[in-house]
Parts: sequence; C-alpha cells; structure tokens
Amino acid sequence: MSTLPATPSFRLDGRRAVVTGAGRGLGLACAAALAGAGAHVTLVSRSTDELSRACADINQKFESRADFVALDVTDSKAVSSFFEERGAYHIVVNNAGMNRPKFLVDHSDQDIHDIFDLNVKAVLYVCREAARQLLKSKERGSIINVSSQMGLVGSPRRSLYCSSKHAVEGLTKALAWELGPSNIRVNAICPTFIETAMTAPMFQDQAFKTFVLDKIALGRLGQPEEIMGAVIFLASDAASLITGAELPIDGGWTAA
Repeated sequence: MSTLPATPSFRLDGRRAVVTGAGRGLGLACAAALAGAGAHVTLVSRSTDELSRACADINQKFESRADFVALDVTDSKAVSSFFEERGAYHIVVNNAGMNRPKFLVDHSDQDIHDIFDLNVKAVLYVCREAARQLLKSKERGSIINVSSQMGLVGSPRRSLYCSSKHAVEGLTKALAWELGPSNIRVNAICPTFIETAMTAPMFQDQAFKTFVLDKIALGRLGQPEEIMGAVIFLASDAASLITGAELPIDGGWTAA
C-alpha cells in the first residue's frame, strides 16, 4: 500500500463560478480558465454584446459551460437581486475595475467617485451577497479578488488607483478571517501590466512603456493567459489551505 500523499485536484467539475467584468480582457481569461477546468461559469458585465460573444466562444470550446447576465455591479440592489435569484456560487471572481491615470491634484471628484464605486464598493457588494448565499447554503467557496501590483506598492499617477487596490487587499484579509470558519476562502491576485485592448493605448507612449519594462524583472509585459493558472489554482482544492493571501503575478515588479 502506497504511503505517498495524494496530489490534490485542480479540477472544478460540478462547481458554479461567476466572473465580473467578464466580457473581455482579464475577466474573459478568468472565465475561460474556470470553464476549461470544469466549472459552469456565469459571465457578468454591463455590455450584453461583449458577453454574448464571449459566452458563445466558451460554450463552443467547452461544451456549454457558460451563461451570462448583464449586470451593473455598482448597483447594490441589482447585485443583491442577482445573487438572490441565482443562489450560491462556489467560485466568485471580482474582476471588474477601472483606472484613470493622473496626478491626484488633477483628479476631479467624479474620478474619485467613479473609481471607488467600481474598484471598491462593487467588490464589497459582490463579496457581501456572494458570502450571504454561501453561508445560507453552507457550501464551501473561493472568492478571488483581482487586485493589482498597485495594491502592494505605489507609483506616480496612480494615487487614486493604488488607494482603491490597497482597499481591496484590506478587504481580502479581513474577509478571510470572517469567512474562514465557514470554509470560504478569500484571496487576491495582483497582476502587473497585461497586454489587453484596455492597456494598449498606454503603451503607445514609448517613455511609459520603457518605465514599465524597467520595473519588470522578466523584461516584458504580461499576457492574459498568464493569470489563468493562478485563478484555477486559487479556486481549486489545491489551494485549500490558502486564504487571506495576495498572489503577485507581476514578473518580479514587487520583488525590488
């Protein structure tokens, strides 16, 4: 009889997942990763057209493992209704977010409201309602908050964004303690700059691109595929002892 410990599974068969901001970019990568590992995934964002295309692509590749709901996650009543109708999700990925790079002295009140509404308050709404349903159902769960390397460090023209992502890190740690006794894990991933349609305009500025690449030990930008493994890992039984953690996916940015 073997005395070797059993390797935990990275599979997510039979589990339900929801991903916010899932119509494109990192959110779509997260949704595809979870579907590929066997979960049924609900894609959420405000854009019905993007969701429809993304959902069709996932279902074509992974045999009808996705559906979608157009939802404004900054609307607390809408988020509450969504989870009340849908019930408990075993995996929740808070990916919806935004950035408006400026010096703090140049930010308007509206900038502050908009960024904190989406990057902080919406994460709170989703975590709250997801937790309520998981606690009610007594299901185990994994909440994954998409933070940023800017949730771990500071940077010029990122005061507002850094503030919002540091708030997400604090929420992740506190909620891990609140939900841990109920076998609900809460973690954050902290990506560096990833090449997506949203970040492409930033890198047309060669000076900015040089600044970024000089801060990344691997000397290159990240790709959406490079966050997928971390999401599967944190969602799966392979990460069953991990909660309250922040996982940098930053090419070494925060190692300096």
